[in-house]
Amino acid sequence: MTRFAAPAEPPVDSPADSPVGSPVDALALDEVVRFTSDLIRIDTTNRGGGDCRERPAAEYAAEALAAAGLEPLLLERTPGRTNVVARIEGTDPAADALLVHGHLDVVPAEAADWSVDPFSGEVRDGVVWGRGAVDMKNMDAMVLAVVRAWARAGVRPRRDVVIAFTADEEDSAVDGSGFLADHHPELFEGCTEGLSESGAFTLHAGPGPALYPIAAGERGTAWLKLTAHGTTGHGSKPNPANAVTRLAAAVHRIGEHRWPVRLTGTVAACITELAALQGLSVDPRARDFDLDAVLGKLGPAAALVEATVRNSANPTMLSAGYKLNVVPGQAVAYVDGRVLPGGEDEFRRTLDELTGPHVDWEFHHREVALEAPVDGPTYAVLRQAVERFDPDGRVVPFCMAGGTDAKQFSRLGITGYGFSPLKLPPGFDYWSLFHGVDERVPVEALHFGVRVLDHALRAL
Repeated sequence: MTRFAAPAEPPVDSPADSPVGSPVDALALDEVVRFTSDLIRIDTTNRGGGDCRERPAAEYAAEALAAAGLEPLLLERTPGRTNVVARIEGTDPAADALLVHGHLDVVPAEAADWSVDPFSGEVRDGVVWGRGAVDMKNMDAMVLAVVRAWARAGVRPRRDVVIAFTADEEDSAVDGSGFLADHHPELFEGCTEGLSESGAFTLHAGPGPALYPIAAGERGTAWLKLTAHGTTGHGSKPNPANAVTRLAAAVHRIGEHRWPVRLTGTVAACITELAALQGLSVDPRARDFDLDAVLGKLGPAAALVEATVRNSANPTMLSAGYKLNVVPGQAVAYVDGRVLPGGEDEFRRTLDELTGPHVDWEFHHREVALEAPVDGPTYAVLRQAVERFDPDGRVVPFCMAGGTDAKQFSRLGITGYGFSPLKLPPGFDYWSLFHGVDERVPVEALHFGVRVLDHALRAL
């Protein structure tokens, strides 16, 4: 894959040092908005089960990369489910490479529920509207804008930077990052760390500085299929071996179960730093630590940890029967399970107990939990980059409740961080826009993101 041929920029010697002379220009700021809008207009709705076509968006991204002097590869496991990979050669061939990745697919949007056409990419009153504006065509656009700004300015990073735009993140990733990791690992040779979605966005959590959570962990994915077996019979007769009843009882037990608190290193660090911002000194590892009491004092910031202090299992789908007056011999349910790092053994034992003797369970889809260091140089660089452009903000680590393509890339030994920077105004409910109605992103947030991402990548 083609490299930038421009002279090298002076290397950065430590996380505290700042890269010299930002290449982010007015064109880069214009392009990030245009790219976000254009990508939104390309409908890449992923309905699951293979019902998606990312190729038009992949071709758009590849063309933008090619115009920056790169030679992007288009790769497919399934026709139409296209991934894009390109490599920028750094100035230090001995340095580890860095992966920057984003997915091209989006979840469905019901147009009747929206204020605008969800695939219009409309820019109105300084805001870009549409499905993917925050998840995650905005970050894809930032990456494209930064890479093209580097090409114009003749900037080369110190280490190789691999750019990947993937298919199928919103379902199983088998056509996307899973396919790339399993069948094209050579494209990621030397990559030890990766940056992607869901981090470094503004969280206004009441009085005090704005927070910028950087993701340094993810709960594992444990999507389950439950199957209850029973005796088929006439609906008018007693049936003590009713598969529907057995399944319903198991689903009720799972839904009502209260999982015990298990604090990972990332979550404990998040709680400690959030508490310190409230003037509290806490030790989450202490035997007498009262989690509920501390969360009650964190206000809206508690949302950063509430979903990641436990394993979880939420029943989401039920299927049974073929006629009202026939008791079926089998009933099926699906459960969205999420598992903390180190929590899978407990998760398995608990599911065995909750399902009982008449309901079998199996993994429908499974991916590992992740945890990244928050006391090393990479996290320090990411924090410094955000706080350089918002000196009044405070960066904190957090663990994502769900998952990203970082899970699949971890198979290649790549440690992942969630870092798609956005400076958002008070009252902007970032959380609700993920997979929500009227998804949108402010233009100024995209401008902030391009500047921060450029700085972080060059500092890394």
